[in-house]
Amino acid sequence: MSAEYDLDAVIRKVPDFPKPGILFYDITGILVHPEAFRYCVEKMVELYQDSGIEGIAGIDARGFVFAAPLAYKLGIPLILVRKKGKLPGDKHVNRFTLEYGEDQIEVHRADLKPPRRVLIVDDLIATGGTLKATAEILEAAGSTVAGIFSVVALPFLPFHEKLEGYDVRYLQEYHSE
Repeated sequence: MSAEYDLDAVIRKVPDFPKPGILFYDITGILVHPEAFRYCVEKMVELYQDSGIEGIAGIDARGFVFAAPLAYKLGIPLILVRKKGKLPGDKHVNRFTLEYGEDQIEVHRADLKPPRRVLIVDDLIATGGTLKATAEILEAAGSTVAGIFSVVALPFLPFHEKLEGYDVRYLQEYHSE
């Protein structure tokens, strides 16, 4: 088991971004500190190496950064969940509502054949909208959501309500803005 690491010390807190009144938790501080990034990858491996997952769905774009090394370490497929208009060809599409508008995510249909037990990975859980939309795509394709993982979580936002019934795990949490 890896030794504990103080992720809070390297996560930047940027006030008033992307708009006034929002405190942005910037995980890029983890990426410029190799020991912090290594800690995150090792913790993910510890959490999921014996879980029976058969694929990892990384969410565009920072989710890719954490999903890719985990898929590599576990020797399982990496499924990219992309933003609207980024994938050619035959794909699953899910449009969903955000607190400030609508968005859309896409996954190649071929990437979910055969159906798999899939772990969803992102960098930060806020309201859970994108994660829920991803779970809906996977389930509509016949896959099972084996869990949801994020490096950072903001439990003061209502993500637990949206993600009820899923095994949600994270490494760092913040309880207020």
